[in-house]
Amino acid sequence: MRLSHKTATLLVLIPLIVLAPIFFPSNFYYRVGSLIFINGLAVTGMVILIGYAGQISLGHAGFAGIGAYSCALMPVHWGIPPVAAAVLGAVISALLAWLVGRPILRLKGYYLAVATLGFGILVYMVLTNETWLTGGPDGMSVNDSGLRDMAEAVGIDLKNSQFWYWMCAIVLVIGVWLAMNLQDSPTGRALRAVHGSEVAARTVGVDVARYKLQAFVISAVYASVAGSMVALQNEFVTPDVAGYMHSIEWVTMTVLGGAGSVLGAIFGAAILTTLPQVLTAFAEYEQLLLGLIMMLVMIFMRDGLLPSIMRRIRGKDE
Repeated sequence: MRLSHKTATLLVLIPLIVLAPIFFPSNFYYRVGSLIFINGLAVTGMVILIGYAGQISLGHAGFAGIGAYSCALMPVHWGIPPVAAAVLGAVISALLAWLVGRPILRLKGYYLAVATLGFGILVYMVLTNETWLTGGPDGMSVNDSGLRDMAEAVGIDLKNSQFWYWMCAIVLVIGVWLAMNLQDSPTGRALRAVHGSEVAARTVGVDVARYKLQAFVISAVYASVAGSMVALQNEFVTPDVAGYMHSIEWVTMTVLGGAGSVLGAIFGAAILTTLPQVLTAFAEYEQLLLGLIMMLVMIFMRDGLLPSIMRRIRGKDE
């Protein structure tokens, strides 16, 4: 019996999440694991945009900044609980993505990339310069006292890295499940048709503009939730969460692991999140080695690491 792609992905991902802590020598690795899951959630959204719809965005960290600062600002100014603030941040990100996406998604290629990059830089500048509201470059703390009280009432310590490992894992699995359901839906098929050829998609009646906009909005929500998770875990947020290099990292993770595969993109996120920890012994050459690894993958494994590895394994089996 052949498993569906969705089932196979979850059957690989969930056991890896559950079994990984067996090999953790200290709590520090729970922290690294939670960062992998947060980046994995963001790149799952990037797969919907890049892998399914064939669009590019270099400014998605801007939506992460909106999600993160929603958790910091709303509890202070409006008394909204942090979790509800994260949900509202995702709604705001979706609305903003809809407004921004309508004009810029008419662009193609590097014009689209530059336009999305400009959006991300704009969000970063607002968060940096509006010191009276955001704390400026120094950032601001996240007032999660209400959430902390609720957690303590049921015996949960929000400062425990193990708690955040499992919480981020749950959010990631939900995000992956939703993305895989989208892939198997008529919308997912329409997005892949747009990716293959916009002209051919229009010919068979696909509303190209609408589906590209849907992919952009959905991926923005994923980025916003990832930013909220960072803010809630760290209990502090700075404008760096919306920095353009963060957007570049997400695109790199997606392409490195395999933009057409959710599991591949998460694999790429895991590699680029953990590799700097592994290369600390080569601190002076860390960026050089990272760049070299990425160049080699792009030259010899153009579909991404995981799809290329799996194809070669299947080829040997056959």
